[in-house]
Amino acid sequence: MFMHSDETNPFLALFIISLCLVGALGTWFSGTVIMPELAGRVQLGETQQVWLTNAVQSGFVVGALLIAFFNLSDSMTLTKLIAFSCGFAAAANLLLLFADTPIGIITLRFITGVALSGVYPPVVKLVATWFQTGRGIAMGIIIGALTIGSAMPHLFRAMVTDENWIHVIWISSAFTFLIGLVFLFVISEGPFPFDRTEFKPRQILQVLSNKSFYFLNVGYIGHMWELYAMWAWILTFARIPEANLNLFSFLTPEYFSFFVVSIGAIGCVIVGRLSDVFGRCYTTAILMFTSGSCAFLIGFSIEVAPAVFVFVAFIWGLTIISDSGQFSAAATELAESHLVGTALTVQMALGFGITILAIWLVPLSAHWFGSFQWAFLLLFPGPFIGALAMLLLRRRPDAVKLALGKR
Repeated sequence: MFMHSDETNPFLALFIISLCLVGALGTWFSGTVIMPELAGRVQLGETQQVWLTNAVQSGFVVGALLIAFFNLSDSMTLTKLIAFSCGFAAAANLLLLFADTPIGIITLRFITGVALSGVYPPVVKLVATWFQTGRGIAMGIIIGALTIGSAMPHLFRAMVTDENWIHVIWISSAFTFLIGLVFLFVISEGPFPFDRTEFKPRQILQVLSNKSFYFLNVGYIGHMWELYAMWAWILTFARIPEANLNLFSFLTPEYFSFFVVSIGAIGCVIVGRLSDVFGRCYTTAILMFTSGSCAFLIGFSIEVAPAVFVFVAFIWGLTIISDSGQFSAAATELAESHLVGTALTVQMALGFGITILAIWLVPLSAHWFGSFQWAFLLLFPGPFIGALAMLLLRRRPDAVKLALGKR
């Protein structure tokens, strides 16, 4: 290890881990951004195209549940778990180049999701080992890295021609594999490690039966109902004729989608600091009310002017992810030390589980409304319910554990 907990500045460690997460998560939407090419290659139907993205979400949920059930993130060395999972994700992603049937491609995307469940939740816990104070901004920065990593396939796709779409797979796989080596040989846990514990299935029940975790997880589910459905379908939304992005010569749908998703990284850092000052509950509630309003307004903004549409989309991208890290920070603060890994994994399994339904329903919503312009109307109730749950959490006695008493 070149990074030692007693010698390395925590923010330097955070910077290195964040860069690594950006590279590791390029495989998440790598299949989604080349969906037209894959659909033409193996004759993917409309339903199968939806499951090209949903397979990753489903795999993530299954993997997260397995990790929680076997308590891997609380019993294994985090860096080894992350490194193995990166290699697993890179291999599954690369095999897309050789899959020649719809079921083969969807299965590989599912396996990629399983692998990524061993990257993202453990990385969140790893970052928490480097911080006792300032954990909110640390989580904001790491979720900012998640945001940019999720946006990278859009950038890769914008930079290559239709004929060279396979480069998206090669690049994302190579990054993920190399990052796995960095986690294995360079990165270590911080000076504030959580207690390790043996596998005990009842630990999952301990987390689920906690009333404060109930409100926290409802808040997270409301947040996730909106987040990944928007990320998954924003490129399709940007390509509809009503969006009129062709009026901006510099803004193709692919670049537009990259900027809308990645701009959230800025918000993550700002909100991370704000939540340490003003508390997790108020901060997340305000952000969810804002992003939910954008989900409601985005279709109407197209009716006004392309510039208004772009403005609303960028505000949505800025706010939709900005509060995400605070749910993770709250989980690490509310959970007992030996249950932190399980609490994070259960929370993410629940949140990513709801994304499967939301991603599946968005194109159906477009069909019901008669146009993709109105498809995102389906999403706005989620963050509103989530905001209410976080305000109720703030009234709980043990909410005093959040943000060093700021709630």
